[in-house]
Amino acid sequence: MTFRTAALTVLLALAPVATQAKLVTKEVPYEHDGTKLVGYLAYDDKYDTPRPGVLVVHEWWGLNDYARKRTEMLAELGYVAFALDMYGEKVTQHPKEAGEWSGAIRSNVKQWRERALSGLNVLTAQDNVDSENVAAIGYCFGGSTVLQMAFAGEKLKAVVTFHGGLVVPSEEEADDIETAVLVCHGASDSFIPEKTAQEFREALTKADVDWMMVYYANAKHGFTNPGADDYGLPPLAYNKKADKRSWTDMKSFLKEKLK
Repeated sequence: MTFRTAALTVLLALAPVATQAKLVTKEVPYEHDGTKLVGYLAYDDKYDTPRPGVLVVHEWWGLNDYARKRTEMLAELGYVAFALDMYGEKVTQHPKEAGEWSGAIRSNVKQWRERALSGLNVLTAQDNVDSENVAAIGYCFGGSTVLQMAFAGEKLKAVVTFHGGLVVPSEEEADDIETAVLVCHGASDSFIPEKTAQEFREALTKADVDWMMVYYANAKHGFTNPGADDYGLPPLAYNKKADKRSWTDMKSFLKEKLK
């Protein structure tokens, strides 16, 4: 071994080893109105200062692996992401059961909003979250849920709905919206009448809400979920192109709104 090689070997041995950043995920138990809930938190531990937070609201199937995956994808973008639990540790693959669970939540709008807020409070309570810099995204039933949070006047920087149910807000609800809204909508979504979509846009425009609505060609309900076709419902279908484009649109929207 030459002197130069030996010296280099010693220097490498003495050099500090860089700490590898890693994605941290964990379940977080909490409670709302006597119901025990368990959410899913994800973040990249390479950051040593508080990060913007993003709340994730699942489809009507419950907090399943798909919602968890989206939460991890947000963490990989540098956000602290938290997938809330709207049902209390219940997940299903049966449309009838999913409809009953989501219907029970929707039947009481006040409780619906408070259940969502309980999840938001878990996210903003995290030490590594900038609580003044938070957004919410939701899929299908979850999309309707984040819109209800907007209608309730929650001070979010942005809400994003993917193939969500569009409920037309009352004039008072629309006036209470303090967040920017992005609606990622399948042009072939048979669950949402075009008349409803038009009335939704008109209500937000009248209230001077900062909103965007993007239509994706040939995309049906559930177009972001690779497992949508497995449920055996003709109105549901995965669309890879629309999935990729809508995620890109969301990233741009959040980058603009979350500083």
